[in-house]
Amino acid sequence: MAYTEQYDEIALAELIAWLYKTKKKPSIVNKLTKGTQRAINDLIPERVHKVITFAIENMIKGVLFGTKYITPKPFAASNLSQREEKVRKIIKVYRRAASVEGAITGAGGLWLGLADFPAFLSIKMKMLFEIAAAYGHDVKKFQERLFMLYVFKLAFSSQETRNLTIEIIENWDGYLENLQIDEKEFDWRNFQLEYRDYMDLAKLAQLIPVIGAGVGAMANYSLSSTLGETAIQCYRSRYFCWDSNL
Repeated sequence: MAYTEQYDEIALAELIAWLYKTKKKPSIVNKLTKGTQRAINDLIPERVHKVITFAIENMIKGVLFGTKYITPKPFAASNLSQREEKVRKIIKVYRRAASVEGAITGAGGLWLGLADFPAFLSIKMKMLFEIAAAYGHDVKKFQERLFMLYVFKLAFSSQETRNLTIEIIENWDGYLENLQIDEKEFDWRNFQLEYRDYMDLAKLAQLIPVIGAGVGAMANYSLSSTLGETAIQCYRSRYFCWDSNL
């Protein structure tokens, strides 16, 4: 019992520190990066944009309403420590898979590199499904799938969008009270633009032959780690809100 309480105290302290770090005003660097990303978008062939847009749109619709992704049963655990031990194992497995996938597709240059976008999306979403279940949530429910998309959005977006998204995460129950279960409720167009802009600088070099394999492996590893850590903190936020003893 003492260990469990100590673990919760450490986890809560980490959550508070993460929230403080996450909530900040867009810096000059953020604004300059946004401008650079727009310039890169103009250089990327329209066919590439269409592939990415199509992949993200279908990923979102598949998560919310489809049966493409696995739906693991909620993990039965008596405390947060047990849940997060499982979560970190899940992240480790999917991070390794994402890194291998990035190396393989990156080695093939432009067109094989394009295959990385839907493949990497699928890996990240499967990881989120398993993480949600590890925290005890029923991923068959629309609300839980929607929450996963907001976790994803928080991990891969501009600082301005992060600030708006973290408010929804922190006030999830209140958000659900006014939620209409409708595909149009989630702005997938804005979602895909934010994700694409975030990924451009990290992933563009993956499309270059020879160096693409190394870049793809490192980028996918890093981005998977970012998503995993974001998911941990988001689910911690819900956990501590639910626990009346904290």
